[in-house]
Amino acid sequence: MHYAGDVFLVIGALFLFLGSLGVLRMPDVYNRMQAGTKATTLGVLSILIGTAFYQPMWIPKLIVMGLFLVFTAPISSHNLARAAHKIGLKMVLASPKIDHYAEQKGERK
Repeated sequence: MHYAGDVFLVIGALFLFLGSLGVLRMPDVYNRMQAGTKATTLGVLSILIGTAFYQPMWIPKLIVMGLFLVFTAPISSHNLARAAHKIGLKMVLASPKIDHYAEQKGERK
């Protein structure tokens, strides 16, 4: 059982490391937010699962922590991206830009 916990802890640490690299290497704030949010969510969930293998008595608390993370991380990332868009931070894209938020408000860029 401890080997499975070790595997999940290593996977979680790898996701967290790759997420931090994504935050450093991505070209704009929107890509950085996506890299940070997705990688840290998967990394922390993997670490929580790995911890559950080591401490089975903590499973109810770990489930609550995991649910809190799953519900709050996407919402906070969405709100940060929306605020960045509202203050005018530009997206860096190689393809033609499609801005659905501006289209909803009747603006064209």
